[in-house]
Amino acid sequence: MKQGKIVYDPLYGFIRLTDTEYKIVHSPFYLRLRWIRQLGFSNYIFPGAEHNRFAHAIGVLNMADQMVRALGMAVSDDKLYDVAATDSATLFHKSMRISALLHDIGTFPFSHTCEGAYINHGESSYKAPDRGKSLPNNHEHLGAYILKNTNYERGITKILEDSGIDTQEISRFVKGTNANILGNQILHSEVDCDRMDYLMRDAHYTGLKYGQIDREFILHHMTTFDTGDGKLGLAIKENAMHAVEDFLIARFGWYSQVVRNSGGAKYDILAETITKYFLEKKLMYQFQDLLSMVEHDPDRFFGFNDMYFMGLVHQHYLDKSIKDPKIHEMMGMLLFRQSPVEYQLGPIAHKLVTRSEEGLRERESIVRRINELVHNFEDCIKKHGDGTEWILYDIPESDIVFSRSKHDIVRKRSGENLLQERDPVKIMDRQGKVSLLVDRENSIIRILSSVVNFIPVLYMNPKAETLLRSRGLM
Repeated sequence: MKQGKIVYDPLYGFIRLTDTEYKIVHSPFYLRLRWIRQLGFSNYIFPGAEHNRFAHAIGVLNMADQMVRALGMAVSDDKLYDVAATDSATLFHKSMRISALLHDIGTFPFSHTCEGAYINHGESSYKAPDRGKSLPNNHEHLGAYILKNTNYERGITKILEDSGIDTQEISRFVKGTNANILGNQILHSEVDCDRMDYLMRDAHYTGLKYGQIDREFILHHMTTFDTGDGKLGLAIKENAMHAVEDFLIARFGWYSQVVRNSGGAKYDILAETITKYFLEKKLMYQFQDLLSMVEHDPDRFFGFNDMYFMGLVHQHYLDKSIKDPKIHEMMGMLLFRQSPVEYQLGPIAHKLVTRSEEGLRERESIVRRINELVHNFEDCIKKHGDGTEWILYDIPESDIVFSRSKHDIVRKRSGENLLQERDPVKIMDRQGKVSLLVDRENSIIRILSSVVNFIPVLYMNPKAETLLRSRGLM
């Protein structure tokens, strides 16, 4: 029996990789992930949070494999580890593992922090020669570009094609747009392989307890069902319904307390502001530079990681080449963990808001009050400051939710059959009937899905605080 290569993981123990996966892991594109932290600047708050995207993606591969096995869709190890085996069942098993392994291949330095600046930079989209399709400046399309345009030695495209794997199929699985509903749900849903790994991994390295979920119990109760047109969908047997609810509640707490932790968010917003400045002044790689490196210079693209960004910040801080005093101060704060002042009064407060019409009006009112507050602060700084005061604020575009509500699922549905929607959790009762979790009368998530955690933030430097206090605005 073929065995494959072995990796030891602190969460799962030994993980076996196929020859194809082993080659991917040793490509410059995947090795780059060793130098990108999973949680960005959260290590400024949780010192143990030094884990990287490299280990996370291998963990996601392992979780995808466990889900395929739990669903009874795994092939024998002889087939799985045989490069020449390309029957449909084997390709599905291989594709789930490889797609999971590659889901973060386009990650930016410090993950979503720098990516936000690239997206908001708004540079004209780069159109690759002879391909006729423009690419937005995000990790999803950067990753898709890597999958399709690296047909050379050590390139992901070549590794996949040499192994009989369709790069287009993998790309669609990575983006969650594949025609295979079950595959999409294993990789992209409210209980998918990515979320199950990062919740446990982030808890392990931060020391928090949010990730203590009953993974084995949930896996044991995973099953498939006919979505109505002969295609399979992912469901959880009702015995594990409350275990899944625990998982969703744990993720809500994790996102609220770790990702949107105000202590760490201040450094994220500093980094994003600095990145935006660097992009505008062409002091760092533009998005089209990244695409060009992917096609022609993989060794240079390997260096597009956390160290690249922090090296730029350190270099410009030391040589004082940035003449904008505000950006220079922000760089010093980011490098030496000097905290800006956090404002938490009035509309700048964490708040649970309902998804009802009343809740929507409340949210709109809060956003208006925040914009008025910021306008007053900025007007005061413009009139009475000396050009060194600054404020930064963020009104989140996406909310922290327990689960998508029934109203939201219906409003954004892609078709008439809600059981074919990719993201929502489906529960199968003892008679084999499948329904949405948010439709179950005995589900706490049915109630909790009606609220979101709205977390706006506002920070300023000490000089701005002094000025605003002196003018009676704080």
